[in-house]
Amino acid sequence: MRRGRRIAVDVGDARIGVASCDPDGILATPVETVPGRDLPAARRRLAAIVAEYEPIEVLVGLPRSLSGGEGPAAAKVRAFARELARVVAPVPVRLVDERMTTVTAAQGLRASGVNSRKGRSVVDQAAAVIILQNALETERVSGEAPGEGVEVVI
Repeated sequence: MRRGRRIAVDVGDARIGVASCDPDGILATPVETVPGRDLPAARRRLAAIVAEYEPIEVLVGLPRSLSGGEGPAAAKVRAFARELARVVAPVPVRLVDERMTTVTAAQGLRASGVNSRKGRSVVDQAAAVIILQNALETERVSGEAPGEGVEVVI
């Protein structure tokens, strides 16, 4: 397992959940929810978070269907990840499978008594935490960086 902090991002149309982990990659924790309607502003805020946390990589959740296919949402996230990679370079950006993370996060929050209306921004952060925990576990088991790298296009 590589040593170093990671940042995970759950990209949505309205909000972007952000999570981070400790340098040993043991525990993922929520960071914040970034408004997602203004994408250039969102990318600037994410770049500021990356500068502050100094991660070894940024993991972006890639929404796939249950069968593993990709639809319009995945295309939007791929485009977002390419732009983010350009903004945060030289920090690498990787796309990781995020199937069911938002559903799992919402169920967990409901089970702990969080009101769904008040918890929307928290759900995005919780989904980012799940994305990051899954990626850390994948790396621990496989010994390789999770997901696929995003090329920086200048």
